[in-house]
Amino acid sequence: MDVSVLAAELINKSLWYPTILGVLVVVAGVGLFCGSLYLLLGTNLGARLGFLVAFTGLMAFMVLLTTLWMTTASPLNTLKGHIPKWVAKEVVTDPTKSQIDEVRNVEKQGRKVSAIEASNVKAAVDAELVTIQNPANAGPAPTQKFARFTLVTDYIDEKTYEIGGSKPSFLNFQFTHQPLYAVVQFCAVISTDPTKYPFGVAPPAPKCDSSSPKNGFMVLERDLGTVRQPPMIAFFSALILFGLGLLGLHWYEKDRKAARAAAEAATRPTEVTAPPAPAPANA
Repeated sequence: MDVSVLAAELINKSLWYPTILGVLVVVAGVGLFCGSLYLLLGTNLGARLGFLVAFTGLMAFMVLLTTLWMTTASPLNTLKGHIPKWVAKEVVTDPTKSQIDEVRNVEKQGRKVSAIEASNVKAAVDAELVTIQNPANAGPAPTQKFARFTLVTDYIDEKTYEIGGSKPSFLNFQFTHQPLYAVVQFCAVISTDPTKYPFGVAPPAPKCDSSSPKNGFMVLERDLGTVRQPPMIAFFSALILFGLGLLGLHWYEKDRKAARAAAEAATRPTEVTAPPAPAPANA
């Protein structure tokens, strides 16, 4: 099949693809997977008992599956939330002018991060400070209220600080995290003409332009993500439904026992007791 045909199918989306077609695929999958099992069990156990067994077995399978989703890092597109990330809050000319109280003393009370963590923070800073050049067929570009550079090489990160954060312990009844903030000092670089340097000679390291009005500090907050939250909700939902299925099977068994006892009592012969003999008369 031609690659251009596949590309056209992925780009030209409509109500039929992927909305209606996706719903039909899900309905057909559930109908074939669950419906075939119910049909097999229903013909052998009856409609009511077959549904209870099929439903309880499905919920037991979902409990095991959601347990794997919670405890493993599955590479598949399973049910999961968004991963942790840095979220830009504001850009200020000086940390003391920040609207966040913890950030105002970051240069004195904060801690400088390692080069690895600084690179992770820089990725989030690049996404906010550098204007995204969207292709013509990619739709409107996302809103960037902090964008002030055209290329990543137009600025450098001078210092990166972190302040706040915590490691709560469930054993000490600590269930919430303290906010973790990062403050990145960025500076526009002095533009140089690359044609001035001979071919094969590395250009000099970029230098900060201290007089540029684009310089400032970006404040970011760590979003811990919700990777485990959707699997946990699915796990407890499946666990409750599994318990209801077991309860329905228990009630069904009790009803069958009661009906069997009533049928046995109705077919049991009635014992006729003879009247007591009269007492002999006194002579």
